[in-house]
Amino acid sequence: MEITELLGYFGALLIGVVLGLIGGGGSILTVPVLVYLMYINPVTATAYSLFVVGVAALVGAFRNMQKGLVDYRTAIVFSIPAFIAVYITRKFIVPAIPETLLDINGFILDKQMGIMIFFAIVMLVAAVSMIKDNRKEQEEELEVKYNYPLIVIEGTLVGLITGIVGAGGGFLIIPALVLLARLPMKKAVATSLLIIAIKSLIGFIGDVEYQFIDWPFLLLFTAISVIGIFIGIWLNKFIDGKRLKTAFGWFVLIMGIYIIFMELTS
Repeated sequence: MEITELLGYFGALLIGVVLGLIGGGGSILTVPVLVYLMYINPVTATAYSLFVVGVAALVGAFRNMQKGLVDYRTAIVFSIPAFIAVYITRKFIVPAIPETLLDINGFILDKQMGIMIFFAIVMLVAAVSMIKDNRKEQEEELEVKYNYPLIVIEGTLVGLITGIVGAGGGFLIIPALVLLARLPMKKAVATSLLIIAIKSLIGFIGDVEYQFIDWPFLLLFTAISVIGIFIGIWLNKFIDGKRLKTAFGWFVLIMGIYIIFMELTS
């Protein structure tokens, strides 16, 4: 086993640890780990990421269900447009993207490079969101109100982005649940995991129908991530999650810049 492969499996563990510690953000590492350490092409990596993220989020969602933190009605209202969008994106839009996106004076932007650059941009947005996240923990129960048109638009947008880059989109979902449905922060985080699980796994179905899936590798990688979640949940008792989230945001920012640099100079 090569050193990069060992680092890749360690990356799988780290993805789970981050998810367990801060309830999100770890999935943004899945595609870079698969592409740069496991040498999987970006289109396949985004498909694998949907499965890894979906299963990991489902484990976290079950844990939150046991604590009564999941708002099922909000999850359903948000999930329906999200999983429709992500399935359509994986089934029809991603396969329809041309192999050559741009060809100007010898500079060729192909499909794989385009997906990685778009993914890096999403990473930068996620990083800024994590670094600047100054929301206070809201413990009191508020009357949940549904702004249905905005929730549908937000769900569709998140589904589209998830379908293209294979990330969970928690950094988009959580603010939407707090602002549009007025959920307390802990319920928003818990409910977002269920939404991420549903739309990611349904999106992955769109890939199973036309892509070859290396199931032994994918299941091993996912199992290591799930182990990481339980380690993260345990570490959460001793580490300040808010400070960790800010530090992780800076790490994701650097990674996003690195990916853009690598793709444009390779």
